[in-house]
Amino acid sequence: MNLESIWQEYSSGLRSFLYSRVSNEADVEDLLQEVLIKTHKNLDKVSSPEKIKPWLFQLTNNTVIDFYRKKGRARDVSSADLWYEEDDVVVEQALAQCVEPFIRALPKKSAELLIAIDLEGQSQKVYAENAGIGYSTVKSQVQRGRAKLRTLFDDCCSLTLDKHGNVVEYQSKSGGCESC
Repeated sequence: MNLESIWQEYSSGLRSFLYSRVSNEADVEDLLQEVLIKTHKNLDKVSSPEKIKPWLFQLTNNTVIDFYRKKGRARDVSSADLWYEEDDVVVEQALAQCVEPFIRALPKKSAELLIAIDLEGQSQKVYAENAGIGYSTVKSQVQRGRAKLRTLFDDCCSLTLDKHGNVVEYQSKSGGCESC
């Protein structure tokens, strides 16, 4: 089992396999080199020539998994990598101060429901069990409560949303907001 002959036979298949899992060409080449190094270090652990191909592809698959794990743990994200900008955070913070007063302006039942679920983070299932009502009823009530809340925001401000439904800009309507 010669590394050069094994690599010559399987490298193009491994490259294709990597392209099916990773879209960036530079990452594919880096991963292929990593697989080559691992192959060089561990080839002696393969017991028979028939097991080389499955072993190589398993090694390559594990290398791809490790690549995505490392990428997922990366903390050094620049603002250019984010789909939102810092201005969006400022907008959300400005509107966040209005959420609780607007919720409290809703009818008491809707307000209690949204406070428990949206502000305190209680799950809808747990809320339904504690209140002794059906889960589907709670889901409907939450949707209606959120629609009423949205109406309060729309009465107060003109909101501009991005394609994800996040507020990117707002403009207070004349007359100001009574609840915020």
